[in-house]
Amino acid sequence: MSHPVRRPLAVLAVAVFLVLLGLARPASAHGFTSTVYVHVTESGGGGSAGAGSGADRLRTELKLEYDLLVVSAADAGHDDPLFRAGTEAFEAGDTEAQAAALNAHHATVVDYVTGRLAVTAAGDACRPAQAGGFRMGREEGVPYALLTLDWTCAAAGDSHVTVDHEIRSGLFPDAEEYVKGTKTIATYDVGGRSGSAALDAAHPSFSLGQSWTERFWEFFRLGAEHLLTGVDHILFLLALIAGSRRPREIVLAATSFTLAHSVTFLLAALGLVEVPGSVVEPVIALSIAVVAGWHLWRIRQRGVHVTDLAVAPDGGRGGHFALDRAGWTRLGVVFCFGLVHGLGFAGALGIDAAWSWTLLWSLLVFNVGIEAVQLAIIAVVFPLLLLLRRRSRRAGLWATGTISAGVAAMGLIWFVQRTFGL
Repeated sequence: MSHPVRRPLAVLAVAVFLVLLGLARPASAHGFTSTVYVHVTESGGGGSAGAGSGADRLRTELKLEYDLLVVSAADAGHDDPLFRAGTEAFEAGDTEAQAAALNAHHATVVDYVTGRLAVTAAGDACRPAQAGGFRMGREEGVPYALLTLDWTCAAAGDSHVTVDHEIRSGLFPDAEEYVKGTKTIATYDVGGRSGSAALDAAHPSFSLGQSWTERFWEFFRLGAEHLLTGVDHILFLLALIAGSRRPREIVLAATSFTLAHSVTFLLAALGLVEVPGSVVEPVIALSIAVVAGWHLWRIRQRGVHVTDLAVAPDGGRGGHFALDRAGWTRLGVVFCFGLVHGLGFAGALGIDAAWSWTLLWSLLVFNVGIEAVQLAIIAVVFPLLLLLRRRSRRAGLWATGTISAGVAAMGLIWFVQRTFGL
């Protein structure tokens, strides 16, 4: 009777493993992307700027990934003086030389930035001018160039005219083939209005007069997209689902993970906790392998008693959230690893701004977007596995074991890659 089951199981095993390999192509789910930071304030003009004001000047303070800025602005190729000076300074790790290389070719660099970043007032373009020289800083462990631009907006010069300012960013587009995606995190404090916005290729602009619902959607979308494109976090979640036999187990595991990553996410995003990405990323990879390996270890320990691992009876406890010793240990492990995953989520958002209720709102909405996708994945995958287990306990065991084996393998591969920089 086992023969009819064996063939589809083999197909399922091969399919799942190929899907996991396809999803896991990048060594880091956070690699090959860049983040631009823009802070918008008033600059002179003698008025209160922003929507519903007559101010004629805005100031944008930009942070741009240094090596990406150099290779993007030096479009003449490797023989370009900016490219040679910039890359030599980058490889030497000399921040003074890096700033000097940008300042020596400031016209080229500023032309590149202002060709892809625009400020408009009432639909009319504002004129940019560099304010001060380039400076250097660090974000997420890599050098960033700091550039301040002042924008003169003729349409806002009449104090009797109500204008709406719009910021549009197309910096480091995919078409340049240096990155697979760039997001711009913008914060603003203009004319009594403050807020934040998340821009990308699909949503390149925002208005300083945006509504709270628009701000909510932008950061909700950013959080949802981050989890959907963060392959390592998805595989961690699949490992949790595969290792959970009852609905209450996945609910408790997901809740533990959510509570843990929410704590460190907020602390790190607000600058209260800082852990290098070189530490966070390998530990995230290790967490994937450990949680997936936990289920494989339980399969080996229980041997042929597949009923214990497929759809174990509740023993009359019904809906009580009762767990055995191993179950509580698993929750503790998930919670600890959730703390590390929260640091990874915070690094993806990367807002660097002073404390404010607006900032906290943006962080919370970003987290809500993450949770919405997480719950959606659980709602789809767990019932399917539960149905398979109830139709054939042995088939359910093989399915969850195959998923766990594939996830554990990818976690170990990522751990080695991220630890040794391969």
